[in-house]
Order: sequence, then C-alpha cells, then structure tokens
Amino acid sequence: MIRKPTRPVLVLQYTILILGVLFAVYPLWFAFLASGRAGDRLYTLNLLGMFLPTEWTFENYRAMIFDRPLLTWLRNSLYVAGVTTVASLVITTSAAFAFSRFKFYGREFALILLLAIQTFPGVLSLVAVAQLLTALGLYGKHEGLILAYTTSTLVFSTWNMKGYFDTIPIELEEAAMIDGCGPVQSFILIALPLARPALAVTALLGFLAGWGDFIFASVLVPAPDTMKLVVPGLFSLANSQSVPWGNFAAGGLLIILPTIIVFLMLQRFLVSGLTVGGVKG
Repeated sequence: MIRKPTRPVLVLQYTILILGVLFAVYPLWFAFLASGRAGDRLYTLNLLGMFLPTEWTFENYRAMIFDRPLLTWLRNSLYVAGVTTVASLVITTSAAFAFSRFKFYGREFALILLLAIQTFPGVLSLVAVAQLLTALGLYGKHEGLILAYTTSTLVFSTWNMKGYFDTIPIELEEAAMIDGCGPVQSFILIALPLARPALAVTALLGFLAGWGDFIFASVLVPAPDTMKLVVPGLFSLANSQSVPWGNFAAGGLLIILPTIIVFLMLQRFLVSGLTVGGVKG
C-alpha cells in the first residue's frame, strides 16, 4: 500500500516544483518584457516592470521584421534545417534498418564505432570539417552546413532507430513478402509506418541541429548577411558601442516559433520514440 505524503512533505514538494517552473519560465518571460521596452533597454527602474508589462511597444518587432534582414535569416535557417531533417531521416532509417535486420561481417564493430564517435566532442572537429568543406568547394555555402549537421545527427539517431526497429516483429515483414512485397516494399509499407515515433524523434533532432546552432553556422558560413542563419545573424547585430537588447529579445522570441510548431506537430510521438528506441538495442 502506498502511503499518502504528509502535509509538510506536500508543501516541500510543491515549493520545489513552483521554484523549478519559475526558474525555467522566467528567462523567457524576461525576454518577452524586454522585447516590448523602448530604447533597447534590457532592464527598467520600475520594480513592477521587471515582472509585468507595465510599458509596451511593438517597435522592436517592427524593426526586426522590416529594418533588419530577419526574414532572410529565417528563410536560410528553414532551408538548412528542413534539408537536414530530410537527409537525416533518409540516411538514418536505411542504416538503422540494415543494422537491425541484416547480419553481415563487421556489424558489431560498426555499432561500437558509432558509439565511440558519439563520445568525441563535435566542436573539436570544426577545423577538420572546415578544411574538408573547403576541399569539396562547399565552404561558405548552406549545402556544406547541411552536410555537417546531417553527420552530427546520425550516430544517436541510428542507434535510436535501430533499437525501435528491433521491437517490430520481423514476422510482419515476412508476411508481407509472402503476399508479394519485396524487401524494399516491406521496409516502406510495413516497417516505416510502425516506426513513426522514432521517425518523429529523428526529424526533431535533425531540425534542431540545423536551426539553433551558433558555432558551426558562424564559422562555416561566415558572410555575407544574406547567407547567414538566424542565430549568427542575431549575434551580428551587436557591435563594440552598443547592444540592441530590444531587437535581440524580439528576434529571439520570433525564432522560437518554428521550433514550437515542429514540437507541437511531433509531441505525441516523442516519448515512445525515445523510450522504446533507447532501451532496446
């Protein structure tokens, strides 16, 4: 029998939960308040204004949309993130299905090698990646950035997808083959629809890799402004004399909208896609 918590324990639990929520939500709320202040002010002398929108203007939003190249940066980021998502899905599902269903020489070694690669910090490979893209003629181009982002998502996504494919009974695919499906048809018509939760996780990881990165995006595509992605683009607004905090805050709130939309579209698949694929291997 589960004992009911005492009142002091409940008070302590809810206090911790409330503090945790405030700690997580207030930075976003603070950015929202800063985006509505005039004059690029990050703070206000009004104590109530640090918690409630006592003053408000849409000038920062207007400036980011019409005076700054924010829409161009958003278009570039959507292109990079979208193509990265598609490329990650195509490569990861194929590799994971092969690791899950086929027995071939070097299979176990390849899986262990993928884990070893995952332990290597990606930022340490930045110089090597830049040199490789330069040799391929892709440095300073969005296609080179897509290639770098795609490779960075493959290891975890392949292992997660492989674990999910392991949970799908192979008898379903064999039954489809008896009915006339070939190996590719059984993969597309049987395995992929059943693996939608893991596909959602892979899609989200691919989108986030191409959307919110700063280091790779700023180094591999350094200029001009029309080629920049949204995060390095926002950073470029600052200079040695001033920092446009109001524009920063308004731009930051605008660029999280696509991420929220993608998450809301995929959220019903995410929990099962992570848990099932993560514990089966």
